[in-house]
Amino acid sequence: MIRFALAPLCISALAGAGAFAQQTSAPVQTQSDDYTRYELLAPGSAKFRIYYEVTATTAGATQFFNPIRKGSVASDERVYDRLTGAPLAFDVVGGDVARAGGVRNADSALQYIRVHLARPVPRDGEARVLIDKTYYDPKSYYEENGLLVFARPLGIKRNAIVLPRDYELVSCNVPSQVIEENGRLSVSFWNALPAEAPLVVKARRLPSAVIRANDVVQTATAGSARGFPVARDAAAASPLGERRVVPDERAHQNREIVYFLQQPETHAFDLYHDYTESRVGVDKYLNVVRSGSSVSRPSARILDTGEELKWEVLTGDAIRRAGLDVPDVTPTTQVVVFHFTAVKPNGSVRLRMFETYTDSARYRLVGDTLLWDRSFGRPANAVVLPAGWYLTNSTVPGTISETADGRVRLDFINPRPDEIDVFLTARRRNPARQ
Repeated sequence: MIRFALAPLCISALAGAGAFAQQTSAPVQTQSDDYTRYELLAPGSAKFRIYYEVTATTAGATQFFNPIRKGSVASDERVYDRLTGAPLAFDVVGGDVARAGGVRNADSALQYIRVHLARPVPRDGEARVLIDKTYYDPKSYYEENGLLVFARPLGIKRNAIVLPRDYELVSCNVPSQVIEENGRLSVSFWNALPAEAPLVVKARRLPSAVIRANDVVQTATAGSARGFPVARDAAAASPLGERRVVPDERAHQNREIVYFLQQPETHAFDLYHDYTESRVGVDKYLNVVRSGSSVSRPSARILDTGEELKWEVLTGDAIRRAGLDVPDVTPTTQVVVFHFTAVKPNGSVRLRMFETYTDSARYRLVGDTLLWDRSFGRPANAVVLPAGWYLTNSTVPGTISETADGRVRLDFINPRPDEIDVFLTARRRNPARQ
């Protein structure tokens, strides 16, 4: 299943390194939200198609550089703006040009795809790009002892490898989701460690009889509801005690949230959460306030353009009168509605929404100890402790760092499709200042 809606190809690949020549050095190139999807092409071809999603984050940047990996031969390059789906102009340049363009450690022996962005990166915003290319690399993709092998160290943290049609997965050395996509198997993972993932995937062609049977099943189920009914628990959605499970690729989700804790006596915390909306025609985001919390000071903007968005907070019956799709509305249910221009075909919009919450049950002070007790459903979550506090307990593994202003930050990556319950405690560094 292709997950990228691409505009018709009308790209202008600019010839020559001088097409976008710069006279002076640019600010250091920065990026985020990298995701790579490798679609393995015909066995024996040593070729795989790459869909690389990346976000340029250097304020004011008008171009972005993507290295062509050493040992790989690139072809069929295309580049798209993910806000509009429109193709972007690009050319292939050497490492010296990339270094002058902001890639400080650019390798002079490498070539780089230089992308001309659709608009300068907004301050505190971003420019989202999709690079589509095909690599020929017989050292990474080959056949051995009757098996198909994809062996490649991956520095990008979020990845998917799609096997050729009619192949079964024999082994994968990195913990991964396995998802069937229209008869092809996708192996997807999120690497939360700071090192590369030394990925080795092996596959084997299915027997002809199994292939024929699979073709019959796929034809018979075409157009049916997604997912599979499975028995789960007594609170399940169907009279048969079943619940429909829809396999969804966790690594491709890029919903992120960061909590900034105020002093615990206030029970308050600021937060922002990022979300990409790609469903055509959708023009609003609904944030249902968790029971027991109250919300204040919402705001939002489109990260692609910096545009500030309109919002409203609806409570109880007002939610029903607005016709919003919110289940189990009670008189105290609150929803923050952020409005934006409807998503167009081949396009998407990246939102950043800010709010302040108060929750005395999940965030409080007990004696001299700060307690934080909250479940996280997104794959990427971060908590920043209040100024002057140090961490004493974290029940869920996370990476720990110090912010520029000396606060402790914890980042939790959850590659699973379920929630994690995060319980934190902290104490003041200088109790005498209470």
